[in-house]
Amino acid sequence: MVTAPTISIVSARRVAASVVDPEIPVLTIDDLGILRSVEINQGRAIVTITPTYSGCPAMGQIEDDIVTAFEKVGVEDVEVETVHFPAWSTDWISEDGHRKLSEFGIAPPIPEPDVLCPRCDASAPKLIARFGSTACKALMVCSSCGEPFDYFKQF
Repeated sequence: MVTAPTISIVSARRVAASVVDPEIPVLTIDDLGILRSVEINQGRAIVTITPTYSGCPAMGQIEDDIVTAFEKVGVEDVEVETVHFPAWSTDWISEDGHRKLSEFGIAPPIPEPDVLCPRCDASAPKLIARFGSTACKALMVCSSCGEPFDYFKQF
């Protein structure tokens, strides 16, 4: 068994950053901006995360996935702390995260009037439903190609 002090902080950060979001599996928790910090303290890996919104149903799965990721590299003493301040913002999604969302067919968070279809880049899509497949997404339909798509709401 490898204990936390034998893993470097760089390696520990890499392990935590590799965990994918269960609701949007093309994004890691690092891409999404919910990974706040990773520390090694007295033999324990401490990972701090912030939910995208209070009551996010994916947080329990994300916590379990973080612990599992560390266990896979031999670190068994892991603590996942959830903090709510400052509140998460779509501004925390990385540039790479924006690109991955678009490539996956989800319009990244920008002001709603400026949303482009992730398939054909047409402007002025129509809002179909304020809530899509998850609470953080809305359902839109393209004004040009007619394809429906998710839009990751800006907040």
